Amino acid sequence: MSEHTLNAPAPLLPPDADKRTWLLATAAAASVGVVATAIPFIETLTPSERAKALGASVEVDIADLRPGDMKTVEWRGKPVWVVRRTPEMLDALQGHDAQLVDPQSLRDQQPVLAQNAARSIRPEIFVAVGICTHLGCSPNNAPKGGNNPSLPSDWPGGFFCPCHGSTFDGAGRVYKNKPAPTNLEIPAHRYASDTRILIGDDAAA
Repeated sequence: MSEHTLNAPAPLLPPDADKRTWLLATAAAASVGVVATAIPFIETLTPSERAKALGASVEVDIADLRPGDMKTVEWRGKPVWVVRRTPEMLDALQGHDAQLVDPQSLRDQQPVLAQNAARSIRPEIFVAVGICTHLGCSPNNAPKGGNNPSLPSDWPGGFFCPCHGSTFDGAGRVYKNKPAPTNLEIPAHRYASDTRILIGDDAAA
């Protein structure tokens, strides 16, 4: 092999070939960057266990719920009340329909199971979302004789929203001339047994 051959300069790539090589190298680098960026982005789209649970039903054990007691659980990020009403609390649901906006719960936000005076499957067990239908505040449990100065002296018991003064009876039915436009929401639910309620599930047991 001649010295001229050994020292010969490398052939120059045609302009198009050189440009094509540069584009391929750039594209390869960009692809690596896209993959590196996409992996953490895709990982952020993977729902957490909590997010998955938000759409699932929640089981509540009411075996330890005594008459007059209320238990609060979380369902879909909302507080849900479970109240075991006393006979006196049930009696207090009668006789004031004329003071209520929707005493029979006939508006479209109400499930069929709420279309009765007790607004429940079993009269003694009341299940409701504890969020005021006005601006989303959380009402307080306001029993009869609770000495709340914002409530009338003949208050029969129920729920009071301290934010804007909406009042609800013991079945979550809103009183007239209050900011809240509708009754408290009753979530879909069913009894899995005598002492277990599945909130968010209204399928036949």
